[in-house]
Amino acid sequence: MNTLSKRLIAITQRVDIIADYGERRDALDQQWIKLLAAMDALPLLLPNHLRQAQSIVEKMKPDGFLLTGGNSLVNCGGNAPERDAMERMLLERTLMTGTPLLGICRGMQVIQDYFGTPLQRIKGHVTRKQTIRIHEHRVETNSFHDFGAYETPQPLTAWAWADDHVIKAVRHKSAPIMGFMWHPERHTPFHQHDLERMHHFFANQGEST
Repeated sequence: MNTLSKRLIAITQRVDIIADYGERRDALDQQWIKLLAAMDALPLLLPNHLRQAQSIVEKMKPDGFLLTGGNSLVNCGGNAPERDAMERMLLERTLMTGTPLLGICRGMQVIQDYFGTPLQRIKGHVTRKQTIRIHEHRVETNSFHDFGAYETPQPLTAWAWADDHVIKAVRHKSAPIMGFMWHPERHTPFHQHDLERMHHFFANQGEST
């Protein structure tokens, strides 16, 4: 663990493009900070700048990486290539160092895209309430994505599905990499099973429940 008493989780941010000011801003929903606090973890906000983010990670040595939602991948028509490059670097670092990496919504798509999962435009997955299957259990959660996949080539395996067979969660067979498509930070209050799953993942070096 990091020398700090609490786990230090490096968290990525969306790119907001403000045309009126000619600015590209890094932004993060404050709910993420509250969720990490509920997990007794500290956030390390990473900029969407490849070399700076790499230097921060090398210096601070966080206990985990959290890829958040927002921004479509460039491969899916998105316009934030700097974020794609930075998050791909984090994935590669995880494969080299074993630092646990969790991807949420877009973050899971980053994982899928990196390992060759074909993403396609889907319908009916932008809703505040959606019932999915996690292993053999039915769970109600949310969904806010327009791209998804119906297959999971190795080295990823699926562990949650929507009723239309869109894959809702994946994990790597051997590396500490996991992703799911719902937004735990958008539940009020936070769902206990999300908090427990995320805490277990980071506390146990990528082991998933």
